[in-house]
Amino acid sequence: MSKTEAESPATEKAATDESAALSPEQIAELQARVAKADENWERLLRTTADFDNFKKRAAREKIESVQYANVNLLQRILPVLDNFEMALAATQNVKDEKLASLQSGVAMIQTQLKNALTETGLEEIDATGKPFDPTLHEALSEQESADVPEGNVLQQVRKGYKLKDRLLRAAAVIVAKAPAKNPA
Repeated sequence: MSKTEAESPATEKAATDESAALSPEQIAELQARVAKADENWERLLRTTADFDNFKKRAAREKIESVQYANVNLLQRILPVLDNFEMALAATQNVKDEKLASLQSGVAMIQTQLKNALTETGLEEIDATGKPFDPTLHEALSEQESADVPEGNVLQQVRKGYKLKDRLLRAAAVIVAKAPAKNPA
């Protein structure tokens, strides 16, 4: 038997004797220190969890800022796209050959602009004939209609757009309502 093995029971007995020799004040102080250590441990765990949450939130916000960095630019370009569409609509009924080539050129520019914007994640909101959705549509008025069910979009006045899953501009629409019944 080694010397440490022989001393082990004696050491345990001495430690037991020392703990029995602690005064009530010393025991209370040790208990207070244990409570303070537990409190500090809990605070460390909460702080660590808060820091992990902060890191995750910061990473998520960084990804979102990269994905939606062009929002302001796209919002400024949307009226230009609207003007292209109005210009094309205004020239639809004209039967002049010179004007037809201009119309064709404007249509090509519009298509090129739309394709470039679509590649960045921009998508049009097509509202005509669909149920009115206040998260995607802005109701300008209601109009009676026997052809379109009540609560559906009767006419789209201005196109709406989304960038990926974020709404850039709501579609301006006229909503159908049931025709008034004639009193008999």
